[in-house]
Amino acid sequence: MSTPDDRVRGFPAFGPQGGHGQFARSWWGRAWINAMEDTALDLRQLKQGRKYAAAGRVGTITVSPGRIAAVVDDQEGQYRTEVRLAELTDTEWESFLDRVASRAGHLAALLDRDMPHDLVEAADDAGVHLLPGIGDLDPDCECPGWELPCRHAAALSFQASWLLDADPFVLLLMRGKGERELLDELQRRNAPRFVRTGDDDTAPERAYADEPGPVPDLGEFVPAGGPTVPGAPGIPEATFALLIGNAGYAASALLAEQPKLTRKQDAVRIAATHPETGERLRPDDRAVLAWRYGGRAGLDVLETAWNPPSQAMGRARAAFAEVVDEPGEGLDVERNHCTVHGTGVEVRLGKDGLWYPYRDQWPAGPPEADPGTLFAALLG
Repeated sequence: MSTPDDRVRGFPAFGPQGGHGQFARSWWGRAWINAMEDTALDLRQLKQGRKYAAAGRVGTITVSPGRIAAVVDDQEGQYRTEVRLAELTDTEWESFLDRVASRAGHLAALLDRDMPHDLVEAADDAGVHLLPGIGDLDPDCECPGWELPCRHAAALSFQASWLLDADPFVLLLMRGKGERELLDELQRRNAPRFVRTGDDDTAPERAYADEPGPVPDLGEFVPAGGPTVPGAPGIPEATFALLIGNAGYAASALLAEQPKLTRKQDAVRIAATHPETGERLRPDDRAVLAWRYGGRAGLDVLETAWNPPSQAMGRARAAFAEVVDEPGEGLDVERNHCTVHGTGVEVRLGKDGLWYPYRDQWPAGPPEADPGTLFAALLG
């Protein structure tokens, strides 16, 4: 059973972050910000809220079932603000917990403070929408403003993405259950019920798995040596090690249910991760650089243009306007590419929700969740 402190968590105020700040590194944190931004009625309030969040104007944040709250400093005073999110029903919780318990990897990921895509998708298929969508976040503030969200609620929402990045259990708490309560319920679902005794399948005698049994005699036990990989005649050691690593990558991809790489993609991957061998494969240098910065998603951004939602590109325009000092500088937006006039600077949106920096058509660094961070770095 959940204790009171498990259902109310307090987080100390974030200090000033410097620059424009960066919000939502995780994909579920970006889903939270997208839900807030896509519902906004006034982009100016979002811009001001982003500045307030980066400047550390949000006080101690309290998270409890259905709500997240804090006091936000403003020139006019302090305002208590909160953002509400509907709790899951008992039926929805049962369905969600059944899905977490059905795969050990889901629970392991949550304990590692990760939110697996396939878990959220499985919950969605069952009608349990864990992540907020458009209209799901309900801001409220003591300030006289009418905007939804106002700059104070927007600042709180932006900082909430940092909490979600660090711990997805914060989102689960807002949906109605604390971490301890969730783990207790998952343990009950995963506990073995009983094991049979004797050879007869029809025997009525049963023993519960948690009852102590006879301890085997380990006095003569000698552990075997660690696993070894034999060499292959005629194959250089470095090349053989590469083959082993490649097999490990393929196995990991299968376990993660990732689509199989094409021959070209695999050649780029090998060249990017094993440069001493990849040079003989002669892939495009730009492709190798794209993989080094962003992996498979980075290569996809280099090679494929697509049509993202208009709201996403609107956020890029707003972020660009924040960092540009010269009004003569402009931004060309074509599909998922945002190009700054006459500079060679370009920011591309990937299908993973991250923004990738480019300079003169070449990948220029790792991706960021906030396009404004990249514009500031590339134009600074």
